Amino acid sequence: MTALASTRSRSNSITAELTISPDSTQPQLPLLAASSYLNSAPLIWSFLHGSRKGTVNLTDPVPARCAELLEEGAVETALIPVIEYQRIPDVSLVPDVCVGSKGNVRSVVLVTRARDLREVRSVALDESSRTSAALMKIIFLEFLGMEPKWATSAPNVDLMLKDNDAALVIGDPAMTFARNGFRILDMASLWREYTGLGFVFAVWAIRNKDLSRVAAIDFAAARDEGLEQIEEILSHYEREIPLPRSELKEYLTDDITFHIDQPMQQGMKLYFDLAYKHGLIEEVRPLRFTDSTDYGMDREDRG
Repeated sequence: MTALASTRSRSNSITAELTISPDSTQPQLPLLAASSYLNSAPLIWSFLHGSRKGTVNLTDPVPARCAELLEEGAVETALIPVIEYQRIPDVSLVPDVCVGSKGNVRSVVLVTRARDLREVRSVALDESSRTSAALMKIIFLEFLGMEPKWATSAPNVDLMLKDNDAALVIGDPAMTFARNGFRILDMASLWREYTGLGFVFAVWAIRNKDLSRVAAIDFAAARDEGLEQIEEILSHYEREIPLPRSELKEYLTDDITFHIDQPMQQGMKLYFDLAYKHGLIEEVRPLRFTDSTDYGMDREDRG
């Protein structure tokens, strides 16, 4: 058995380097999937370059594909769009580790020329997005009281806006397109404006049948090690993302949060409740973490 290959085409050195930990081809090692976007780099750096190098097999498809690999059983653990926790059966979450934001996230944006969102009649959704696509629908359905037409597209703003009034773009592409002439709305900021809560975009999820296989992996410690190596991470990514190093550092240290505190958990619960209310998920399952805690949501909480 060989290490998992990436499911994405490779066009530059940094993604090629992040495809897989080079010393981890042993078949007995746990199989992990996580996108190599800049915002997830602190969560996976330890497995690729730090003290946990060689302890896992790691592949890096886009977030939506990470969820598919977990559901298919091709990997045992994946950093998945948080909405997929409600869609993939028999999984648990790693506690207190996420990719989220308490304010301006910068890498999940709605792009439009409309002065008012109520003028938007059609939205192109980044094909690699699931959590953000559901968040976009919730913003319109719950807070604006309307529903535009939805389309799915590759993350090319010009092409997305050719036939649509707005475009949802996520990840590194959302940080680098030309802004001229566009109105840019940060999705985490919109969520906070309407709810007063932080937003969780991605979480580590583990198949329940494989909990014992990955029990020795300390994802929180891996995160902490990655955060200690921010400068090294920036040295790699600044070659690939055409933004000043200072902006990339601000993004990782101020815009993104990698912890799930109480307001973040409340935001996650509300997001699930509203997704259920508007038919984006079939049920609201309790938040079950790998430390055996179970945070239930009763019907009264669902409103």
